[in-house]
Amino acid sequence: MGRRKPSKNGGLGRVLLVEDEPLIALELEDALLEAGASEVLRCAGIAETMQELEGNTPDIVILDVHLTDADDGWALAELISQLGSRRPQIIFSTGAPQDIPEQIAAMGRVFAKPYDTGALIEALKENTKPVGARLLEKLRGAA
Repeated sequence: MGRRKPSKNGGLGRVLLVEDEPLIALELEDALLEAGASEVLRCAGIAETMQELEGNTPDIVILDVHLTDADDGWALAELISQLGSRRPQIIFSTGAPQDIPEQIAAMGRVFAKPYDTGALIEALKENTKPVGARLLEKLRGAA
């Protein structure tokens, strides 16, 4: 389990990154911190993730669905969706999007590996904007 904190800009909040490929995890962690994550918690498997979720609810969860210790890492999304009233934003990261059951995939956005990290960051930023700001942007675009 890894944990790094950036400067105090924190626009994305706390991110739980569940990824068992070290190079992918480090690349994503750096991009998330640069984009404004207040903290990135890295977990490589189910056990670490469960331990991390016991004490903290992140704002965002980026979830690799095929982990070394479980081939159905997407099942964590079901657990995460039960964590109190403030449900974190879920992003699925996978080389096999077809393996995610439809009802589970509907819990978040699915990014098929390999994907552009910039596109992931943009999707996260869009979903962390206040609803009023998103509505204003849509109205400006329509005008």
